Amino acid sequence: MSEAEARPSNFIRQIIDKDLADGTHTSVHTRFPPEPNGYLHIGHAKSICLNFGIAQDYQGQCNLRFDDTNPEKEDIEYVESIKNDVHWLGFEWAGEICYSSNYFDKLYGFAIELINKGLAYVEELSPEQIREYRGTLKEPGKHSPYRERSVEENLELFEKMRSGGFEEGKACLRAKIDMASPFMVMRDPVLYRVRFADHHQTGDKWCIYPMYDFTHCISDALEGITHSICTLEFQDNRRLYDWVLENITIDCRPRQYEFSRLNLEYTVMSKRKLNQLVTDKLVSGWDDPRMPTISGLRRRGFTAASIREFCKRIGVTKQENMIEFGSLESCIRDDLNDNAPRAMAVLDPVKIVIENFDAGKVENLSVANHPNKPEMGTREVPFTREVWIEREDFREEANKKYKRLVLGKEVRLRGSYVIKAERVEKDAEGNITTIFCSYDADTLGKNPEDGRKVKGVIHWVSAEKGLSAEIRLYDRLFTVPNPAAADDFTAVINPESLVIKQGVVEPSLAEAKPEAGYQFERTGYFCVDNKESTESKLVFNRTVGLRDTWAKISAS
Repeated sequence: MSEAEARPSNFIRQIIDKDLADGTHTSVHTRFPPEPNGYLHIGHAKSICLNFGIAQDYQGQCNLRFDDTNPEKEDIEYVESIKNDVHWLGFEWAGEICYSSNYFDKLYGFAIELINKGLAYVEELSPEQIREYRGTLKEPGKHSPYRERSVEENLELFEKMRSGGFEEGKACLRAKIDMASPFMVMRDPVLYRVRFADHHQTGDKWCIYPMYDFTHCISDALEGITHSICTLEFQDNRRLYDWVLENITIDCRPRQYEFSRLNLEYTVMSKRKLNQLVTDKLVSGWDDPRMPTISGLRRRGFTAASIREFCKRIGVTKQENMIEFGSLESCIRDDLNDNAPRAMAVLDPVKIVIENFDAGKVENLSVANHPNKPEMGTREVPFTREVWIEREDFREEANKKYKRLVLGKEVRLRGSYVIKAERVEKDAEGNITTIFCSYDADTLGKNPEDGRKVKGVIHWVSAEKGLSAEIRLYDRLFTVPNPAAADDFTAVINPESLVIKQGVVEPSLAEAKPEAGYQFERTGYFCVDNKESTESKLVFNRTVGLRDTWAKISAS
């Protein structure tokens, strides 16, 4: 990544600057700790850019650690997808990949230490009773009848848990803290529960698994993390984070800092809701280009640079807010406007026959790949007697504001000649099937010599040489800015979030690579689908339009 992308300022970096200046730390070590129970989304990208970006800028290290303490919901597929996403975004983790499961033996030892100190006990209330005993935000909780068991009894029962002597839900290990605490997380939280499930890393070695709040802080300490950065919903959990580290024998004492999570309009960020979209087949999968997942955005044509730029623009604060979807689209539009080569594609074709152009003749025209970047070179575009244009680019009658092809008038074909519409042919329903035209052979690259002014320019593709392609017009998945607030978020799915067109593209696009982005002239930015496009079936996904049409809708 370039220096221009680096060194944004925010309150976390100010804390780090102070820690380094006063000697609290001599180096910086962060971590990105996803749970492998789904694909990463754009909100995770913000955390990735923050944690890895800090390590990069301060010449420190950032670990990739999988918080894999819940084997029932985790899968190796998610592990691999997360690794791919981090790499694709342009980051490298320090050393080997870490797993919380690497520390299961040590975590068990620390749990024994808490029991020996009288700070943890084996609970036999049911999960429902535990919730009942916990109290409310206005009323304190009450002590479990099992809270005052002896150290010896708790050690014996915890070993029974480990050896499979309890059914799921019949016993757990709880910290002994304060059932009257104003913070619910401190009311004797559960540290271990019984789960008879094979783990993707440890197999069937364990039938008890540690809870996130117990695991996370210890994993940070074992890895020497200096700044443990998480989102604001874990703000109260910081008290438990500190309590655990204060009460076990461990040298490193990382500190936790919280920032606001990313809320993006017209999306849902809950993994539960995203998983529902996938399992209910409301989308084609985690990498559906309408999903806010990193793999979905990538498949849609978003570049890693555009996502990093988006994360840079929105910044890092403690203030919760909703980011406009147009802000994300603006980043990819800016990127592709500068870097995407141009090409021509017709999404709703109607045929033009140029009657004074020789049948069978093919004229290869040289067309610039980018209007403002001559260094991007040119390509050959075949011009033939029959070409396709967009159906909306022709009218039999139109006012002066219409700058496209009109019966009896002229328009320029992009990078080619001026043509004039002479007559049309229609089917039985009155639909135009063919537009018959003439062309001015002296207008290639120049205006007509007699001073005629041709204002309109339209794109086209050779009917003989063009390639058939499936064009997928992706749009926002939901019709309302905050679908998570709807009674049923699936009821506000945009029925036009995917419209499929059978179009035709210029032959140079046969060489287009998966995820390669192009500006289809006058239409929008598109990329080759990285999953379903083949030599025999070209598939292009719309990344974003040339302009933000939703802004106009919102304003109307």
